[in-house]
Amino acid sequence: MTDTVALQPRDPALAEPPPSKPDSIGRIVGLDAARAVAVFGMYYSHVGPWADETGTWKSFLMDLPHGRSSALFATLAGLSLVLIAGGSRPKSGRPLRQAVVKIAIRAVLLLALGTWLTATGTSIVVILAYYGLYFLLALPFVKLRARTLAILAAVVGLGGPVLVQWLWTVDTAWMERFDAGDPLVGWGGDGLLSLLFNGTYPAVSWMAYLFAGMALGRLDFARKAVRVRLAVVGPSLALLGYGGAWLAGKFLPAPAEPDYTAFDQAWTKALEGTDSANWTAEQWKEWDAEHAWIYDKLPDDPSATGFDWTALVGASPHSGTPFELAGNIGVAISVIVGLVALLGYCGRASVWSRRVLAPLVAVGSMSLTVYVAHIAGVWYLVDHPANGVGYETGWRMWAVFVVVAMVFALLWRRFLKRGPLEWIMTLATKPAKYVK
Repeated sequence: MTDTVALQPRDPALAEPPPSKPDSIGRIVGLDAARAVAVFGMYYSHVGPWADETGTWKSFLMDLPHGRSSALFATLAGLSLVLIAGGSRPKSGRPLRQAVVKIAIRAVLLLALGTWLTATGTSIVVILAYYGLYFLLALPFVKLRARTLAILAAVVGLGGPVLVQWLWTVDTAWMERFDAGDPLVGWGGDGLLSLLFNGTYPAVSWMAYLFAGMALGRLDFARKAVRVRLAVVGPSLALLGYGGAWLAGKFLPAPAEPDYTAFDQAWTKALEGTDSANWTAEQWKEWDAEHAWIYDKLPDDPSATGFDWTALVGASPHSGTPFELAGNIGVAISVIVGLVALLGYCGRASVWSRRVLAPLVAVGSMSLTVYVAHIAGVWYLVDHPANGVGYETGWRMWAVFVVVAMVFALLWRRFLKRGPLEWIMTLATKPAKYVK
């Protein structure tokens, strides 16, 4: 996850200009509800069930949270960043400098927290360190207009995936040398180059989500015309992304899959009769040195054939293609504008919706806390269980995580405004008020 959006202070006076309209509170709870949707989607991606088959409606629905939840997080992160900087009424002068320092402090803390969580050996690809870098990279752009930010999102969404794909075709030995001196790698986390280029959520392409969210943050959701336009733009982008990938796949030949048969047979034969289940890293190193010939059986490296344009076609989760980025941004916009409209701009229906969705809003108001908590839960129950066996993931575990998060959030909010980690983050940014 993650969730930089969770880092928005719960005190509205610190996050955006004082609300002058009653329905601005509805916008805040709408964004909180969207954060919770992203949180529960991430829960599902990490501990939920997988479909037994592919190509069916059931598998399609079960696949929806994958990739899209983290994209929604990132889009909300950009939106939150701009709200801290003034939202639709950008700050300037000293207030802006203070906002920039707040964002920078949060970014550094996220980078440190994400690196520490990754170093614990969790099976989850922690997104927090990536978010920290995203925030730092976004700082020079916090004053830009919505249209300029939208253009940046499009440019990064098109160019970022091309750059990532190109890096697979060139000699990257320099990256290994850089990683050797990278303190983030030394601490057991994702290195700077991984966060930028070749990690699960590479900034070079994922900044498209940040810029899209920042563009949303510049808009005035109180205006009906803005909400209507976004209600059209969101589904249209989703159709362009996923539909475009489907259409392009019909005309472009599918890339040939490498044949690993010879390698698998050689590997199996070499391991025959050995008890490798509990080998140490040193034992595996010795075995690799003795059986180096096995790796000659690996199929040719696809990068050796040059740039593969077909790798940019498709929209599967975490494929990082322009089509996936466009589709995910469309889904994120649709979810955000839908929940904000429902909870803030539908009259009596909004009041009723806030009561019904109170648990969802409570979770979203402390999404950083519940995100980190679920990583701890997975670490203890699945990755490093006390009994050495571990619990089975699936619908039951996902439901337990969701219910526990809602109950905890509701009880905590009954007594305190902010979640535990949100309170720490807000406290850490207090020195920003001394900026002149």
